[in-house]
Amino acid sequence: MQEQRVNQKSKSGLEGVFAAALTPMDEKLDPDHGAFVSHCRRLLDSGCHGLSIFGTTGEGNSLSFGEKVSAMEALVEGDIPGEKLLPGTGSCSLTDAVRLSRAALEIGAAGVLVLPPFYYKNADDDGLFRFFAELIDRVDDERLKIYLYHIPWMAGVGFSLPLVGRLIEAYPEIVVGTKDSSGDWERTERTCREFPGFTVFAGSERFLLDTLRAGGAGCISAMVNVNAPLARRVYEAYEAGEDAEAEALQEDLNEMRTATEGFPAIPALKALMCETTKEEGWNHIRPPLRSLEEDQQQKLLSRLDLSKIS
Repeated sequence: MQEQRVNQKSKSGLEGVFAAALTPMDEKLDPDHGAFVSHCRRLLDSGCHGLSIFGTTGEGNSLSFGEKVSAMEALVEGDIPGEKLLPGTGSCSLTDAVRLSRAALEIGAAGVLVLPPFYYKNADDDGLFRFFAELIDRVDDERLKIYLYHIPWMAGVGFSLPLVGRLIEAYPEIVVGTKDSSGDWERTERTCREFPGFTVFAGSERFLLDTLRAGGAGCISAMVNVNAPLARRVYEAYEAGEDAEAEALQEDLNEMRTATEGFPAIPALKALMCETTKEEGWNHIRPPLRSLEEDQQQKLLSRLDLSKIS
């Protein structure tokens, strides 16, 4: 199993535990750059190999183009290495996706995480392929590395495996990976098996160990905002060949994940950040999302054993 993992090392070079980073907001519900830099630094210091910013958890679709660019620049100015960042640059607007992808490359990002254009639900594979072909041609930069963001239960549109294969065949040095947030383990495993060398990140830390065993790269997960040290220990135990230790640690990860189910994800995570950091600003969330009520926060905290995080 370990040797198979080595043989399937991803061409992109990215692997490990990535946080789908939350975006802290100020009282006016604008991105709080200082808090964002501090949070990203804390995540890296806690064991994250990298950070996916402006995804679902980062309220990416609630932020404007300018807000995302300013926040990316603030991270780099705050000494967060660009090569540790995987910004979400997907948009229903082709031109916005192009501009944001270019901006990500300018700050030295390792790659870009791109949703399919998700408004038109009847778009077929040919239409989606054309969108990505246009994106690649218009960005026109050899540094571009695209990770396909598959989250159909949220976006309403996803990437079929035949489409993934077409994109890899047409752009083998550019379309290099995926974040599979389908929640369908069979699909994630099949992606690992069918596309050796393609970087596959599970969208939940629940599948971290299974993904590594299948030849995948790791996970990009919302809960890693809270449990990065524990997730990193799973990864390191697997890499060291300590299977029993990795399985025990994975069970702890799963227990934490289960405890948060049934709560709205972003408000719950921000409530947990408020509890663990004692920073009240974490309760700021852009509408239509809203913070947990006090009784929900207490119910959430009562389910979690935060001592297992470190």
